[in-house]
Amino acid sequence: MAVWIEVDLCNGCKRCLKACPYGAVEMVDGKARILDRCTSCGACLEVCKQRAIKTDTKPKAVPDFSDRKGVWVFAEQREGRLSRVSLELLGKAQELAAVLHQEVCALLLGYKVAHLSDTLINYGAEKVYLAEHSHLKDYRTNAYAKVLAELINQYRPNILLMGATYTGRDLAPRVSRRVGVGLTADCTGLDIDPEEGILLQTRPAFGGNVMATIANRFSRPQMATVRPGVMEAVEARGRQGRVIRHKVSVLQKEIGSRILEVVKEKKRAVNLAEAKVIVAGGRGVGNAGGFATLKELADLMGGEVAGTRVAVEEGWIPHEQQVGQTGQSVRPELYVACGISGAIQHRAGMMNSRYVIAINKDPRAPIFQVADWGIVGDLHEVIPKMMGELKRGRAG
Repeated sequence: MAVWIEVDLCNGCKRCLKACPYGAVEMVDGKARILDRCTSCGACLEVCKQRAIKTDTKPKAVPDFSDRKGVWVFAEQREGRLSRVSLELLGKAQELAAVLHQEVCALLLGYKVAHLSDTLINYGAEKVYLAEHSHLKDYRTNAYAKVLAELINQYRPNILLMGATYTGRDLAPRVSRRVGVGLTADCTGLDIDPEEGILLQTRPAFGGNVMATIANRFSRPQMATVRPGVMEAVEARGRQGRVIRHKVSVLQKEIGSRILEVVKEKKRAVNLAEAKVIVAGGRGVGNAGGFATLKELADLMGGEVAGTRVAVEEGWIPHEQQVGQTGQSVRPELYVACGISGAIQHRAGMMNSRYVIAINKDPRAPIFQVADWGIVGDLHEVIPKMMGELKRGRAG
């Protein structure tokens, strides 16, 4: 299989040279020539108006996946407590399943965790595949990957979603490798293509400077990990669902590791994913002292402090408090943006906030385009006045 140039038809327009993403076209004596690094991607064929580029490569046929049904969510739990992102993914799974006319299913692995099935059903799962075993009590990669691969091969889902948590980022690539499918990591958006009915997975790329939409046409299930805080959990008590118990057969020698002791890291002081109010700062805050003022405002409002990538790079706040494409995605009730210009990379992480207050000296700052209320002024003057009013309101 190859791509070649019919020299007599080529007029030297260089369209193929510009279109080739691999630099596999060169010009020789005013005519295009294909180099050895050509991957037969076909980009040059689409732009050649002279039809001088030929190929004997046959388009890859899309397999028949009509037997693949169901939008699955891996229900991550630790010590009997469900991860919030799993409930958020069930909310999104309901939207995707409605378009595809398929079922929403949750995968629950652990030991003595059957009671969590009711919660998963209340948040949208029509079926809960329950796998309980003493070897699944604590997360271990090989044990969980083996059981998930068995479930996938037995029940043949169409889509599988996991949270982009420490566990999800470790488990998802192992599972995708075992079942021989692709994986899109760290997604911030999921949709169904209306024509092909395939999952469109959107994620930041090139350091957050562009948003890439990825589709998987040639294998199933379509797998993706999704950032916490991007989707919205939807609870409706009283839903009916079915629990399907999966018989687990996993030996200690297959796991390859043994947990001797669990040492818990000191709990983070900041939990942006669950914060109702977030006070965020950008370059305009100026220094770490400015963030101390933001912390005082956040305390008065019962919220948390966050910042942009610049604030993290300057060392004013730790990375765990960064909001944006390369940080966290949040959806608080109130987001107060202080000294933040509003670049698209930052807005992608806070665009799901219910209300946004923006404080900036530049009236043309992009942040005002997404703000519900805007204050044009110096944040070092505005914030002390806000805190004064909040204190007077409390005293009254």
